Formats: sequence, structure tokens, C-alpha cells
Amino acid sequence: MLVTLGHVDASITALLMASDTPGLPDACGEDPNYVCERVFEATDGNETAARLADWLIDRPLSIFLILLIAFILIRVSRRYVDRLVRRIVSPPTPSSRLLFIPGLQGGDNTLSDPEVREREDRMRLRKEARAASISEVLTSTISVAIWVIALMLVLSELGVDLAPLIAGAGIAGVALGFGAQALVKDCISGLFMLLEDQYGIGDVVDLGEATGTVEEVALRTTVLRGIDGTVWHVPNGEVQRVGNMSQHWSTALIDIDVAYDADLDAVSDVMQATADKVCDRDGISQFILDAPQVLGVETLGADGITLRMTVTTTPGSQWAVQRELRAALKVAFDAEAIEIPFPQRTLWLRNQDA
Repeated sequence: MLVTLGHVDASITALLMASDTPGLPDACGEDPNYVCERVFEATDGNETAARLADWLIDRPLSIFLILLIAFILIRVSRRYVDRLVRRIVSPPTPSSRLLFIPGLQGGDNTLSDPEVREREDRMRLRKEARAASISEVLTSTISVAIWVIALMLVLSELGVDLAPLIAGAGIAGVALGFGAQALVKDCISGLFMLLEDQYGIGDVVDLGEATGTVEEVALRTTVLRGIDGTVWHVPNGEVQRVGNMSQHWSTALIDIDVAYDADLDAVSDVMQATADKVCDRDGISQFILDAPQVLGVETLGADGITLRMTVTTTPGSQWAVQRELRAALKVAFDAEAIEIPFPQRTLWLRNQDA
């Protein structure tokens, strides 16, 4: 009885619709839009005019609105993503934060105001470049997603059945997800490397298997130039640790071996005086952030006593300072008759005839 009543209600509804606007479903479909229905009524049931109005007015207008909304969303997302990334990656850096960098906290080697401003500008430019790279990647991803959704809506307006396309895209996405796990891992790792500013172009880094100067930082790979000229392409997902040897400041580390019978106090005085002279030279002094320090005895080795000295330098200049210091210390030790021992091996000769 309930089934009979349901059929009766459906039949009555269909008859009422047919009596109200006969031929409308044939002209405009089961769910007629506003333009098609109004044209159908205005032309006294002209199906051809209603269909033309649907294809020439309503659907182009709907497609235009979809594209316009997509364009507006992309512009808005680009602006707000850029602001958000710059606020996260490149916050304002007060001058007080630079006091934690050696050479800026006072003393004989305090940098002048122009040098402080130069370092502030250099740090600011690096942060801005990093923020621009990250925002470009994020906005590009958002733009692609918005345009894909807009394309699907446009196809729906044109009467294309999206169910097979969505099903096929889902299957293809699963297949690509399994096959491109390494690619996704590289991209995610690269994004976090950029966010955390682990290294930048021009830094000398140790990435485990490869060590060199960073020439390019991309979302998937990092390109290094080794000291022998070798170009290393390192996938970001394979980087387990990063050793940055030229960020903010560096340390020139000098270990010198002297004989066991040497006067350690006199040797330390010679090292300190020689290092002070080297650090005051033209061409070297601009790389020095803090006065050289002789730390003292580092090890008691098999061939001699190792004394250690450190000098805080600008990023990346520690190797040049080390070479100058070693050469000057060799000359100073020769002048003071301080012996620099070399590894020796004792040989025992056995005479089997004796």
C-alpha cells in the first residue's frame, strides 16, 4: 500500500511539472538553470532557443565566473602566503641579536657601525632570498591545486562526466605515490632545509658523502662544488646531517707540535705574538672578528706536545688565516730555535749470526 501511494505521489508530481512547463526537461534537462528556464518561458516553449541560451549565455557565464574566482583566489593566496612565509622565515632582526656574534660584543676587535650595518644587510638579504624561494614553491603548489579544481568544474559545466576522471586520477595518484616516494621525501626535506636556513648559496658545508661550496639550493637537490672542482648533486632526502662551516662566523684552528723538552710558556708567548702580528696585517685584519687565543696543551703525543690556538674569523675565511698563521709560526719557531718534531720510528736490527 505504501509503495502504491509513493508511485501515485511521484506520478502526480511529474504530471504537475509537465502541465506547468511541458517540454522543459527536454530543453533544459531535469535540473534546468535559470537562463534556460526563463528563455523557454519567454519564447512559449521554444526548445531550440532555450538550448542556445543555455550554451551561449549560461554556461559561458558560469565558466567565466569559475575562472574569475580561481584567479582571485590565486592572487589572494599568493599575497597572504608570501606575507606569512616572510613573517616566519624573515622576522625583524634587532641589532642586539648580533651581539652574540664574536667581534660585535666589545673589545679591541669590535666592528664599527658601518661593518655592523653591512652584516645586518647581508643577513637580511639572505633571509629575504630564502623567504622568496619558499613562498614561490608554496604559491605554485596552491595555484596548481586551484586550477585543477577550476578545470574540473569547467568540465562539469560542459556536461563531461567527472566520475571516470576522478577514479582514474585516484588510481594514478596511488601509483605515483608508490613510485615517487623518494621524490616526495626529497621535496619535503628541501622545504624544511629552506625553512630552517641550514645552509645557503656560498656556504661551505659537509653533507656526509659530499663536502664543498653550495652553488644551488633547489627543492629536490643541492648542488655542491668540491675543492677539487667536482660538482656534487645531493638529493635533499639523502642528507642525514649538515655541517655548515661558514655561517655567521668561523674558527681558524691551529695545532702545533713541539718537543718534550721545550719551554711551554716561551712557546705560547711566541705563538701569541706571532698570531697578533699576522692578524694585524693588511689583507688579513678584515677577516678577524676576535683576538687570537693560545688555549694551551691539547695532547701529549708519541712524538711531541701539541699546543692549540684559535682565531675567530668571518665566515669562510678560516682556511686562508690558518695558512698564513702556519707559515708565520714556522718562521718564528726557526728564529727562536724551537724544535718542531716529526714522527720518528725506531728500528731494531737483529743479527742472526751473533
